[in-house]
Amino acid sequence: PNGGHPSVYADWLPAPGQPTLLFYGHYDVQPVDPLHDWCTPPFQATRVGQNLFARGASDDKGQFLIHLKAIESYLKTVGSLPINVKVWLEGEEEINSPNLPALLDREADRLRADAVLVSDTEMLGQGRPSIIYGLRGNLNFELEVGGPRHDLHSGRYGGAVYNPLQALCEMIAGLHDPAGRVTIPGFYDRVQEVAHALRQELRCTGPTDEDILTDLDLPQGWGEQGYSLFERMTIRPAVTVNGLFGGYPGPGSKSVIPKKAAARLSMRLVPDQDPLRMAHLLRRHFTAVKPSAVSTRLRITGSSPPVIIQRRHPALSAATRAVYHTWGVPPVFTRSGGSIPFVPYLARFGAPVILLGFGLPDDDIHAPNEKISLPNFFRGVETIIRFLQEYRL
Repeated sequence: PNGGHPSVYADWLPAPGQPTLLFYGHYDVQPVDPLHDWCTPPFQATRVGQNLFARGASDDKGQFLIHLKAIESYLKTVGSLPINVKVWLEGEEEINSPNLPALLDREADRLRADAVLVSDTEMLGQGRPSIIYGLRGNLNFELEVGGPRHDLHSGRYGGAVYNPLQALCEMIAGLHDPAGRVTIPGFYDRVQEVAHALRQELRCTGPTDEDILTDLDLPQGWGEQGYSLFERMTIRPAVTVNGLFGGYPGPGSKSVIPKKAAARLSMRLVPDQDPLRMAHLLRRHFTAVKPSAVSTRLRITGSSPPVIIQRRHPALSAATRAVYHTWGVPPVFTRSGGSIPFVPYLARFGAPVILLGFGLPDDDIHAPNEKISLPNFFRGVETIIRFLQEYRL
């Protein structure tokens, strides 16, 4: 118990003189809404062709099972592991791990390891394994706009009362300028510009704009000018709207001015954007742009800082060799636009975190019909088995 959802821990440590590897994963998942868009029951794993569909199939239950199956295979065939192993499964990753700092303080010795392996990311494409060395941070928040003390008849008061839902939409629309840049003063002040050589590396190894748009079935992209879509997704910060609530959403019509409206939004942060500072800038911005006829309330619901992982370490070299042996190609070192709150917190232990995932861009994580590729799953097991061998001293 850690004050929230429980964590699960196990270890196998009878390998004196060998390094200790911590396997990390999370069992919590995103909501399944909208349920009617699912083609299979979200909490009943269903095989369709070469894919397994279920919520958490790729993020992260299925990928963590790859770790467990690799360990199980080794123990059932050899009877022992070539290195020491610790296994940790947490249940709050999708809500920014609010109890993680206290847990790490209390269980620091138990969780300490020479390296950490995480499979909660995706490959660049089928047959294109990757190791992630950079993650964006995040800041989740909810903005509520209030108006009259109760809902009003829009026929009676329309045009005379500032509709909270309208005010909210105007405030949200004002977060970006026509060129796609965020308008919050100070938002870009501490953003590290990525070196030209690294940008060129991303262009050469990452998906093209056409690849991304084709995969998403979209006619064109959107966002900050001067950067490719992949760059906007990985090395640039962003503000996105995740949900909007207010008024009458039921069947038929209801002529109403709601007494309040709310929106859930998130920022994706890059080095050196600090979540606490960004929250301060956010509060200052909404205070400045708030219409005087309404009230506002901003609530921060979670955050984690961005992280860059050093690419030189014996464990990363072992992972690279394991990938090459299993897949026949070296892994591409790249960056991800996602966030894993656990990773920056663990940096204080000095252990490198290896982000070696086996998901695919079309696994539809966080969306209906999430899946994992079964060929990738089994090859992932082979990769982790090989990694255990390669990391042995």
